[in-house]
Amino acid sequence: MSRHEPVLNPVAIKELHPTQITVGYREVAEKRRLWREKGGAEGSEYLGRHMIPVVKGPKDRHYILDHHHLCRALLEEGVKDILVDVISDLRGLKRPEFWSYLDQRAWCHPYDASGERVAFKAIPIAVADLPDDPYRSLAGELRRAGGFAKDITPFSEFIWANYLRRRVKPRLLAEDFGAALSHALKLAKADTADFMPGWCGPSSPD
Repeated sequence: MSRHEPVLNPVAIKELHPTQITVGYREVAEKRRLWREKGGAEGSEYLGRHMIPVVKGPKDRHYILDHHHLCRALLEEGVKDILVDVISDLRGLKRPEFWSYLDQRAWCHPYDASGERVAFKAIPIAVADLPDDPYRSLAGELRRAGGFAKDITPFSEFIWANYLRRRVKPRLLAEDFGAALSHALKLAKADTADFMPGWCGPSSPD
């Protein structure tokens, strides 16, 4: 991304517009927990290190390119404003052109909680309206558990979420997250997952 100067004036989180359809609510809860641990001056420093990358779009709106989970967590924790880093100014594009441009740059993710691609108009207009995708939470926890490495591939956690969606039963995920994670770790270390972004290979020889 070619970066512009960060916006030094805070932007209201409730006025930020998502570029994806879902978040993982467990992931949001984890970021809320981390935020509560920061608090005070350390919290301010944390926000300073986590400016939200955005593009300016039609009607002078700010569209989030990353950190949707953090924005949702901060909103639920009562944080009203956050600093943003304007990556590109696309206010000259009309709405259909704008979304097409984001799509071509892999700057949006129009896929629902079933992993199915949908129309751009299905993307919520506010962070507070983002619905839950439990498999995105599973993918986030899988990465933290060493199942795969952080990767530059856009939306890599969603790619893993979709991979797990077809291999981890919804009932297991809903009733026993720990067991679902253990199963996901086995799936992630298998040779059959070697094409996935951030694949780490088997944890030990057979």
